[in-house]
Amino acid sequence: MLGFMESINQLIKESLKYHVISEVGGKVRIRINDETKAKLIKASYGIYNHSTVELCHWTRSALTQEQSCYKFRFYGAPAGGSHRCVEFSPVGMVCSNRCVYCWRPTESFDSFMPSGEFVDDPEDLVKGILIERYRLLTGYFGHPKAKERAKEALTPTHWSISLSGEPTLYPKLPQLVKYLRGLPSTKSIFIVTNGEHPEMLERLQREDALPTQLYLSCNAPNRELFYRINVPVMYREDAWERWLKSLELLSRLNTRTVIRITLIRSLNYDFKYIPEFAKLMVMGNPHFIEVKSYMHLGHSTFRLKRSDMLRHEEVKEWAMKLLEEINRQGGNFRYMDEDPPSRIVVLQNMSRYVDRWIVKPEEQPGTLSEADRNKLKMALNSYNNQP
Repeated sequence: MLGFMESINQLIKESLKYHVISEVGGKVRIRINDETKAKLIKASYGIYNHSTVELCHWTRSALTQEQSCYKFRFYGAPAGGSHRCVEFSPVGMVCSNRCVYCWRPTESFDSFMPSGEFVDDPEDLVKGILIERYRLLTGYFGHPKAKERAKEALTPTHWSISLSGEPTLYPKLPQLVKYLRGLPSTKSIFIVTNGEHPEMLERLQREDALPTQLYLSCNAPNRELFYRINVPVMYREDAWERWLKSLELLSRLNTRTVIRITLIRSLNYDFKYIPEFAKLMVMGNPHFIEVKSYMHLGHSTFRLKRSDMLRHEEVKEWAMKLLEEINRQGGNFRYMDEDPPSRIVVLQNMSRYVDRWIVKPEEQPGTLSEADRNKLKMALNSYNNQP
């Protein structure tokens, strides 16, 4: 076994800087190397072999009875509040792009398609990240404001597969979605993809393993800006074409779909790009379009300037101009809602109408915080949920 692993490591060491192949529990597994793992743990990540998990800002906020993230206001998920969300990546620190706006440490990412024989099965993976998540939650069990909600957090209602790597590179993603779907407390599963792997989206459809809601990142209106902003490294020659294929797939996937546009002042915010963005939106025909500002956080601060962030008013103005242009080009969208703290506006497709609520406000489990009750009240006041 040792000789086999040494030969495998020899084959990959020139292309992989942050992962190794080793024996774990009698099985040959790929995992994040010790040096990178130590850095990630110091940055408050949980690590299980090749998977990562974290308590995001909004999870921590919800734990102490402050407000949940914008997805709770827009869609009623995570059900019960953001403390019941598990944000994780099944292939941590592995991505096909090096997006300039990403606040993750992309300089510590590898780019490869892991072999199915070297990755954890979904059940083992989920058990591993939940153990790590419990470790991250430990300090909240004695917190006077958080202890009850920390207990609720142990029964997650929402799984966000989007943390620190491209989820469609995990070869057992369909099995993972099905496993999560079968857990008794699961109400929703979100996947966020960069669109570079349309083959996996086709697999998810074919194997009846689509998530509750699928996000496609759209940060560029054309090929030139796509390469400047997304910086593809796995498919340099045809990355734009691969993304366009994912966009086209979006229009016929049998699940809720979202295109998320991240605006960066110095790169893609200029109003002159709106007609090109609108053309892509009509092509993808998603159920929802989220337009948000780049946030000057984490490792993105080494690549972009603080001035690249937009004020919420600027995001809304841009989104409303996009809405007008989409409808001029034949779409049928309308303004749905906004969340100023996250600097984000959401548009809804009335030609592919679905109820915005994954879990309706009156059906939310547990005891909502005052902040979250107010968040839902604002959502209901700003929107008439009828087509």
